[in-house]
Amino acid sequence: MKAVLKKIGIVFGILIGLVVLANLILYTFGGSRLNHVYTIPDESIVIPSDDESLAEGKRIFQYRGCEACHGEELQGLVYLDNPAIGQVITPNLTTGEGGIGSQRTDEDLLRSIRHGVRPDGTPLLFMPSTEFYFLSDKDSGMVIAYIRSVPPVNNEMPASKLSFTGRIVMNITKEITFLPAELIPHDAPRPAAPEPGITPEYGEYLTYSCKVCHGPTLSGGEIPGFPPEWPSAPNLTSGKGSRLPTWGEEGFIEIMNTGKKHGRTINPDYMPWKSYRHMTDDELRAVYTYLQSVQPKDFGNR
Repeated sequence: MKAVLKKIGIVFGILIGLVVLANLILYTFGGSRLNHVYTIPDESIVIPSDDESLAEGKRIFQYRGCEACHGEELQGLVYLDNPAIGQVITPNLTTGEGGIGSQRTDEDLLRSIRHGVRPDGTPLLFMPSTEFYFLSDKDSGMVIAYIRSVPPVNNEMPASKLSFTGRIVMNITKEITFLPAELIPHDAPRPAAPEPGITPEYGEYLTYSCKVCHGPTLSGGEIPGFPPEWPSAPNLTSGKGSRLPTWGEEGFIEIMNTGKKHGRTINPDYMPWKSYRHMTDDELRAVYTYLQSVQPKDFGNR
């Protein structure tokens, strides 16, 4: 009996050792991904200074969701604080104490926005550059101009960091994109932005962030990697389970502006309509036109 227990103990010990070794390998590989240096082609855009451009830059900053992450004063916020993942902190973008505004050139900001990297070329955690990569030179220039115009705010923020388990999880899940820089075609020719108008093409240009929650096909369903208490994202195509046919264009615009329609109130903690309310009615009509053009999918067919 003792011999059998001894063998079981040895096998159990080997298994534990293999698990520990596997986790150490994943942890080390996570570190190599976090420290990878990307070579980004030089890009130069015009940074305007007129009041109209600054106002438009602020509006783009708001409806693209930047304000929701960095704060109304661009002071930086705690984006994620989860022991299983770590802490993800959005930086203070101003020139105040603790801010990076005076430490970054316009080119640095552009690389962070479009390519998701720091000045040294290492990737930023969770920076949604896969969406902002498609921003036109004009829109990007106005956003940077607006960032530069914001008054200094003194707010010291700790650096983002992944926990031990977070560095392991990042290597075994495809449901959460920890490093968007890995998904961006950095050396590819710049994508051409469509002309503004009530067209499917311009509507798509305005909706890249929607696919984070509603899925690549926009058919909705459970949101991978989000807390289990979060509701499923609705189907935005015209397929089975879609609400678009009942909303209609004007109903869609009302929902995006007010968060309410047909006696239903949308929780802004789950659906960021408070960001999208900064879009014009024509922009929202372009979004609706695009959604109407998307291939119908049944609910949850991400």
